[in-house]
Amino acid sequence: MSSFMTGKRSKLITIAAAGTVTVATAVSATAAALPSGSAAASAGAADSQVLMANQHQVAARAAYGATMSEEQRMILITRARYALAERQRKYEAALARAAAVRKVATAKAADARAAAARAAAQAAAARQAAAARAVSKAAAQRQAAQQHAARQQAASAPSGSPQQIAEQMLSEFGWSSGQFSCLQPLWAHESGWDTYAQNPSSGAYGIPQALPGSKMASAGGDWQSNPATQIRWGLSYIQDNYGSPCGAWAHEQTDGWY
Repeated sequence: MSSFMTGKRSKLITIAAAGTVTVATAVSATAAALPSGSAAASAGAADSQVLMANQHQVAARAAYGATMSEEQRMILITRARYALAERQRKYEAALARAAAVRKVATAKAADARAAAARAAAQAAAARQAAAARAVSKAAAQRQAAQQHAARQQAASAPSGSPQQIAEQMLSEFGWSSGQFSCLQPLWAHESGWDTYAQNPSSGAYGIPQALPGSKMASAGGDWQSNPATQIRWGLSYIQDNYGSPCGAWAHEQTDGWY
């Protein structure tokens, strides 16, 4: 009977020791599985070392026949397993919190990028609007300047008969009023000072008998009906080719044309 009890007790001690070593091995493996460098891994490693030291002490006492009962050993093993499970739960909770922090940081970064993109788009739109306003303002200023120049030109434009208009324009070309004594017979001979005069054979047109008449468009779009436009073009032609109305009249008298 004593031999049977002794054998049973030795068998229980061996089983308890094996369970203790198994738990310690599981604790060690779990600690090793934790990511290196993390706070959770460091805490798990430190706790596993403490737990393994305790488990080795228990195993040593069991191996040497300590008086610890089987129930006490099972309680110790259960506590070790619970501590390990609690460490695992805390580690997983730490991972979940870290993931949540990363998720929030990612969302904030995305919001910041979107805000920057909106700000850039608004700035670009503002620059485009400013450029459009500048172009519109410049166009309005040019139009106003052109209208002012047209009003001034209209106010200063010579008026009266074609002869009177021509006489008033002489000073624009740097000629004295005496030049009109040559201009008068020149254009009287060419067109009779008729704005609509047209040579049936050559097609020369207007007071200065421009050939073709469309040449006078360089002086104004109304060259067909405005005597001032025709006279201004005719005086420019005389200045470029003969120097003065008297020079043109001399050529007319010599060659019959100018």
